[in-house]
Amino acid sequence: MYNFRLARQSDLGTIVRLLADDDLGGTREIISDPVDPRYLSAFAAIEADANQLLAVAIDASDRVVACLQLSFIPGLSRTGMWRGQIESVRVASDIRGSGLGSAFIEWAIGQCAARGCGLVQLTSDKTRADSIRFYERLGFVASHEGLKRNL
Repeated sequence: MYNFRLARQSDLGTIVRLLADDDLGGTREIISDPVDPRYLSAFAAIEADANQLLAVAIDASDRVVACLQLSFIPGLSRTGMWRGQIESVRVASDIRGSGLGSAFIEWAIGQCAARGCGLVQLTSDKTRADSIRFYERLGFVASHEGLKRNL
């Protein structure tokens, strides 16, 4: 059984380790104790923004075992519809395949619906074929081509 809650600053070290626990994340994240100050700054900005939600899943022993970030985005298109954007989804490697990921994404979708969002969107790196299949099983459709530009 898992519970979902807002992340706390004290969760940051574990969240960073979760983000780093795959081939791509391992090249992008910095695991350190104390956590890199840039993570603290980002956490403060997320916590201060009513349209951001950083969440964790905890197991029966209160261990943080998954994380995700939701952004609630206002827009003019589609008659002013709000969108929910799901990012930075990670589940601890020792419990992947347990159903937690599906439950956590459904919880996130519920949060978006409660905020009045008309759709939920996410991106996944093209090299993450397993992740893409996972999201498709949950009803996400690759309806658009996503583009990014590093700055």
